[in-house]
This record gives sequence, structure tokens and C-alpha cells, in this order.
Amino acid sequence: MALKIADHWFERKTIDDAITLLWEPYVDPLIRCNIWHVRGRDFDLMIDTGLGIASLAEAAQDLLEKPVKAVATHTHYDHVGGHHEFQECIVHKLEEASLRNEDKSNFAGLTKDTIDPYVAEKIEASGYKLKDVLVTAIPKKGFNLADYELKGVQNKITTVEAGDVIDLGDRQFEILHLPGHSPGSIGLWEAKSGTLFSGDAIYDGPLIETLPGADLDQYIATLRTLMDIPATVVHAGHDPSFGRDTLQQIARKYLTMWA
Repeated sequence: MALKIADHWFERKTIDDAITLLWEPYVDPLIRCNIWHVRGRDFDLMIDTGLGIASLAEAAQDLLEKPVKAVATHTHYDHVGGHHEFQECIVHKLEEASLRNEDKSNFAGLTKDTIDPYVAEKIEASGYKLKDVLVTAIPKKGFNLADYELKGVQNKITTVEAGDVIDLGDRQFEILHLPGHSPGSIGLWEAKSGTLFSGDAIYDGPLIETLPGADLDQYIATLRTLMDIPATVVHAGHDPSFGRDTLQQIARKYLTMWA
């Protein structure tokens, strides 16, 4: 199937003076992650970086006026494909090796036939239809979908765990360890504003608890933790942002199903 060449790979939306949402419009929603740029006084954050099909650093160049630290809410390939472009990355200590991807162990693929059949089966069992081709365009002439692979991070990696704080100078985000979807899934919680960046621990779509590294008991505990967080807004790893009522509705739904 011939795919068109995209005239741009990323789109963006300004959320407020400090937060910009970027995404890859030609990517299937299953692996189209939300990329969050958060402006700080001393440095900025890029929370998740998409697939790495095209350069995020180049596309967001006008936003990147200060040093940037790229945070991995977890290391599934749709969230860390662009991390190698940034000089400093932040990840939970349990997923540092995965972010480096030196053994090429992360599952990754832009077509169904390049994704491990076991993984594909688990994705579809969670309520998604895994399409044969997971993009509707390519970033440049000659781009071969079959050649896609995740690039491991070779630059500085700072590991975090629950209770650590990322201090941007004018705002502080507490690290929440939210395992279940993956061992080192994290959220970034700013109590002052009631803002939670939740990664794939919770979003307004079918949650996946069966991928390699997932743990149902941990996921149940994570959802119970999230139920108690007084979030005003949740900026998730996929799908639109939402408020506390929706957060609790989603968590309650899956607790009823899983617990």
C-alpha cells in the first residue's frame, strides 16, 4: 500500500501559558501518544516523545528556548521514540535498561506483522483493533515501515522513584510510581495546581494490563491510588485530558472489572 508523504509530522495545541500538547496525526490512535511540553523557569520538560519517526526536537524547536529534560512515563515504544534526541532523560529506575534498549528487547512496530504475535493478541484482547498498517503517511520519501526500530538513549539518564520531585524552579512535580501497565510507569503530580500527568496508568480509553511486564495486582493498587488523588486535570498518555470525576469513573470501572 502506497502511503502519502506528510508535509509535517506533528501537530500541536496550546493548553495554557506553560503547557503545549503535541501529537503525531498520521499515527493510529493505538500508538499515538500525547507529548507534553511543560515550560519551567529553570528548564522545560518534554513528557513522552512519540514514536521517533520524525524529529521531535526539530518540530518543537520554537518551544525549546531552555534546557529540556525528556521524561518517560514508561518505556513502551510509542512514548520514548524521540528520547534519544534529548541530552538528559528521566525514567523510573525499573525501566532505565529498557530506555537504553541496548538489547533491542522493546517490542516495536508500525505494521501488525512486525509486532510480536503474543503482544498483538494481548492488545486486541484489551479492546483495540490492531490494523495491518499503523500509520496513514510517511515522514519522507523512501521511509520503509519495516525498517522502523526504537533507538536506545545514549545520553544522560536520571532515574527516579516514588516521592522524588522534579523542580522546574517555578513549579514542582512529585513522582508517583504507578505500576501495572508497566513496572516503572510513573505520573507527575503537581499538588499546587491539581495537575496530573498520568502516562498510560490511566487515560480515557481501553486500558491495557496484559502486555509484557504488566501486572494486574499492581494495576489494581495503582487505580486505588489514583482514586484518592485530588486532581483538577489529568493530562494522560493517550486521548483527551479530563477532570477528577472522569478519573474516578474510569478507575471505578476497571476496579469493578479486575478486582
